[in-house]
Amino acid sequence: MNYIGCFFKIDSGSLDIQTAIDILVAELGQVGFESFTENPDGVEAYIQKADWNASLLDDIQILQSEEVTFSYDVKEIEQVNWNEEWEKNFEPIVVADQVSVRAPFHKNPGLQYDIVIEPKMSFGTGHHETTHLMIQHLMELDLHGKKVLDMGCGTGILAIFAEMKGAASVDAIDIDNWCYENSLENVERNNCHHISVFEGDSSLLKSSAYDVIIANINRNILLQDMPVYTDSLKENGILLLSGFYTEDIEKINASAETNGLKQDKKLTRNNWVGLKYVNLH
Repeated sequence: MNYIGCFFKIDSGSLDIQTAIDILVAELGQVGFESFTENPDGVEAYIQKADWNASLLDDIQILQSEEVTFSYDVKEIEQVNWNEEWEKNFEPIVVADQVSVRAPFHKNPGLQYDIVIEPKMSFGTGHHETTHLMIQHLMELDLHGKKVLDMGCGTGILAIFAEMKGAASVDAIDIDNWCYENSLENVERNNCHHISVFEGDSSLLKSSAYDVIIANINRNILLQDMPVYTDSLKENGILLLSGFYTEDIEKINASAETNGLKQDKKLTRNNWVGLKYVNLH
């Protein structure tokens, strides 16, 4: 499977570089880009060749913004060793001095929870604000004996953490084959025995009832699938949502309230948001 790589560089602008990169990544993710590598002055973005069309970039609003100017190159990328590419750039992270997220070649820091991840082309190393926010939310939950869903699982990092926190069973679902395969590998790598990984979308949830649902996707998918998440939650079940900006909270809250959910907690990190809801049905 070949990919198209778009290599974006920020040339000038009044907008903070990290903010500009975050917005660009979020907008590219909404039109089908699957993987991103940030650098000090820009970002590399990858999409499957079969899904690529040059007109996709016409819909990326920040590329038209007066606050920042991007230049970019587009190249076809043949299949490469993504683990090797990732190893060149990835540094281990720590969340609240309790959770470490690292690669197999990093030293174990000896924290309470140690997650070993090789993401290949999958999203979710813990570096991105949304994954970090979800880990923070999960740290505060008692998951012992709970049934958990990780929707849009990426690398499987959140499903793995849920099992480490005592979940009795975890379903991890992603529509992308790379993510499906990568999650299976990472589940095995972390010696997890209660995680089932599926390739697909929310249509797989027809007869499921979860205590906790995690959905770290993009705003449009969250809004589209909110009724499905609600129907799949037990009474007083918890829904954790991320993958959107503070500006999107009003729309997300409106949809959640329409579906019988009550916001219980909000976490933010560099303008990204992680919301916790309780199902009142």
